[in-house]
Amino acid sequence: MQYFYQNNNSCDLIVFFAGWGCDENQFTNLHDQKDVLILYDYQDLNLDFDFMKYQNVYLIAYSAGVFVASIMANSIKNVRLKVAVCGNPYLFDETLGVDKKTIDVFKNITLDNYLDFRRKYMVFSDEEYEKYNKLQSLRTIESCESELKALEKMYKKQKDKIDPAFDKAIVAENDLIFKLESQKDFYKEKLTVIKNAKHHIFFKFNRFEDLI
Repeated sequence: MQYFYQNNNSCDLIVFFAGWGCDENQFTNLHDQKDVLILYDYQDLNLDFDFMKYQNVYLIAYSAGVFVASIMANSIKNVRLKVAVCGNPYLFDETLGVDKKTIDVFKNITLDNYLDFRRKYMVFSDEEYEKYNKLQSLRTIESCESELKALEKMYKKQKDKIDPAFDKAIVAENDLIFKLESQKDFYKEKLTVIKNAKHHIFFKFNRFEDLI
């Protein structure tokens, strides 16, 4: 696991479990007063970070990071709130999570088609597409492929350890990766739907704190 830490001299910390293929560059449009820890690249779950100095920790998990957070959150002290964003703890479940057809799309992303993937699955408008490409992840396709394989193995091994409890969930109305109807069934009254949005909803917000 990799991480990026932003110290804003706060007593509070936002822990953001990013999605598959992400890095910190994709979220630089968000500017918080709280300290921020962005976790990504889940080829393992090793994390060396001192959470004890924070009085309040707010956990936000995005996409595949919702699964990772569901098996790691209990090891983080002083968590006050857990928010799931465009994701489900049951990541590879055919109904609740990402179906096999979509996983196959992930596995067939290349340098020739990754821009088409972004426009179809990640952003709602051409304006968002332009912003997304400016703030793109700097990770290689090979790194993302390795992470996906690791997540599949991790899910099979740790599925029984999932803690599915989140305090609130935010989903995109037009998400093609985690389907809206399935997320409505799972999260019920905890759910907030962002309209005119696909999987990357972060251009709809100015801060991570806006998701809390």
